[in-house]
Amino acid sequence: MNRTQADRGRDVVVQAVGLRKAYGRGRERLPVLDGVDLTLHRGEVLALLGPNGAGKTTTVRILSTLVAPDAGRATVAGFDLVRDAARVRERISLTGQQVAIDLKQTGRENLWMMARLAHLPRRAARARADELLEAFDLTAAAGRQVGTYSGGMRRRLDLAAGLVTRPEVMFLDEPTTGLDPRSRQAMWEVVRDVVAQGTSLFLTTQYLEEADQLADRVALIDGGRVAAEGAPAELKRRVGQVRLELELATTDDAGRVAAALGVPVPEGGADARTVRVATDGTLAGVRELLAGVERTGVAPRRWDLRTPTLDDVFLTLTGHAARTEPRPGTGEPTRHTEEVAA
Repeated sequence: MNRTQADRGRDVVVQAVGLRKAYGRGRERLPVLDGVDLTLHRGEVLALLGPNGAGKTTTVRILSTLVAPDAGRATVAGFDLVRDAARVRERISLTGQQVAIDLKQTGRENLWMMARLAHLPRRAARARADELLEAFDLTAAAGRQVGTYSGGMRRRLDLAAGLVTRPEVMFLDEPTTGLDPRSRQAMWEVVRDVVAQGTSLFLTTQYLEEADQLADRVALIDGGRVAAEGAPAELKRRVGQVRLELELATTDDAGRVAAALGVPVPEGGADARTVRVATDGTLAGVRELLAGVERTGVAPRRWDLRTPTLDDVFLTLTGHAARTEPRPGTGEPTRHTEEVAA
């Protein structure tokens, strides 16, 4: 749906201006946010995308009133984040990186307890718990202890618990971290259903595909600042429509081809023999580039045409990829201090 700038202004549900935050004391203070500006509109999904340590979790913790900013201001659902913190909490839900449900209770007991804590009458609490169990495909497991649930089932139950009161804004902090691909796909479907029912969603993720799948707009955060913002397709257009990728037999061959095409010589590592060059997306343009390769006398082992991804966008706009290093021996992402600081 196309909306005028004035309409979008009236539909703002989260507005952050100049958010700053540092951890530590004295000279050892580590700046995490360095002037973050963000806007979330009603019925929209905004994905905050960046590597560990970029400031994603701190941003969520500030906007959900768990941590006070050092500077800057923000409103959520029309209420000042600091002055009206209690009113903000009544209108939001937060699902963090760690599942926050009781593993010794059943799925139904968890949701009933959350509904009662939200001051729903007993009968309404039971009805809401059953409604959520059905919506999240957990009815068959409702009577089992949550400790017996799979990781994907626990994540869905955690998300359901955050929807007991139908929040205006839901904050999801890396909701699919640690899930297998099938469970991640299932979570995406659940998230789409939540948004379709009218909840605005503020999502943080390190998965580029996740942002591409779910977000209406993406904000790339790097070094505590927003490096770029826009719809996924818009950001991809900044990189170029189509890219030619050539895999060469040796690094020397890669250097010769890169020089002939006027692009940077590949750096060391896994991609040292791969040359990438942007095209104008036309057949004539691609044919001209391939002719330039042929004139070098070097035959590529393979070549492909690729449309840009959000990974390409992040690399282009920040100078490095939005990837995380695995923990040694585990295959799990390494957590930067910022992600667990507060």
